[in-house]
Amino acid sequence: MGPLSHRPNCLLSLRPILRLHLLPFLSSSSSTASWGGLHWERQIGSSATPRRNSGLSVLVTGAAGFVGSHCSLALHKRGDGVVGLDNFNPYYDPSLKKARSALLSSHSIFVIDGDINDANLLSKLFDLVPFSHVLHLAAQAGVRYAIENPSSYVHSNIAGLVSLLEAVKSADPQPAVVWASSSSVYGLNDKVPFSESDQTDSPASLYAATKKAGEEITHTYNHIYGLSITGLRFFTVYGPWGRPDMAYFSFTKAILAGKPITIYHGRDRVDLARDFTYIDDIVRGCLASLDTAGKSTGSGGKKRGPAPYRIFNLGNTSPVTVPTLVSILERYLKAKAKKNVVEMPGNGDVPFTHANITLAMEELGYKPTTNLETGLKKFVKWYLAYYRNPPRQIKTHFG
Repeated sequence: MGPLSHRPNCLLSLRPILRLHLLPFLSSSSSTASWGGLHWERQIGSSATPRRNSGLSVLVTGAAGFVGSHCSLALHKRGDGVVGLDNFNPYYDPSLKKARSALLSSHSIFVIDGDINDANLLSKLFDLVPFSHVLHLAAQAGVRYAIENPSSYVHSNIAGLVSLLEAVKSADPQPAVVWASSSSVYGLNDKVPFSESDQTDSPASLYAATKKAGEEITHTYNHIYGLSITGLRFFTVYGPWGRPDMAYFSFTKAILAGKPITIYHGRDRVDLARDFTYIDDIVRGCLASLDTAGKSTGSGGKKRGPAPYRIFNLGNTSPVTVPTLVSILERYLKAKAKKNVVEMPGNGDVPFTHANITLAMEELGYKPTTNLETGLKKFVKWYLAYYRNPPRQIKTHFG
């Protein structure tokens, strides 16, 4: 069987009672995070140790995030060692991140409350654990938020990336790095479907520009220091435990509350379309990228030979219009949306995305299997259980 023969974890339901258990932690932030000590080191060592022969030992940044929490559980389930790192920033409700982190903790996955810009913390982690891989998913997400807080994108997506790569290049052994770029790098490209060989020199948002810069920065560290690098261009990831700022999530909340939703259209009233990709498919792509990543070749910050540098699209390759997304949600929520249709403002969004996944299929065995109707049905089931059901017992399901 190929590298995608495993089945990823689906975080389909965690009862609201868990949030009650988390109340003492909800006021914490990265500014109050602390680390160090013998007990802390033992927790990291235990969490990082693989439970299967030839298992990986993976540092997952952004582990309390949407994709990071799913990938962490999938790695742990198959017997790999996992240590998470997250700063629980308040871009969206940190209680959701804390709930994800609590679920990881219930599976003996240790998540450090810390920042990738903390060079001392990163140095300590790589001194403690000979990580085989880093899955770098920490980032400041969102296209429109860059208009409000541009510096957060530079801090996380550029300075944070460099901080991490500096620690990785000096680690012994040097781990291979798999990291999240974005389909946003295709920017104003009007050639479809988007292919990895396409020009990406016309970003439409600061977020896209920082991800494009990340691809150039990682190439530099690959070239100079021999780091094995795999960049993954995610296409509109959705599913249970998703990000509240994403359209499908915010639409669901508004429809249930009887509040209007804003639907943008492009020039000439053309509907916007996205290559919506279900979280389980993204997890398979991430794990396959880790499994096929070649070794870094440096030692002590010095390159000993050429190392792999790869970029892959991870999408569903079946774009769906936003009005179609809304109609599917209306059916599953058994409620009609109050729609406010307006022209798309110039805030960094693009009218469509469409992934060419041929390269990922050939080199990773990547094959998305979940269409939007099926994926949204699973999301709505999780959403209703998490936000509306009365407290029962803590329960998780894996798909």
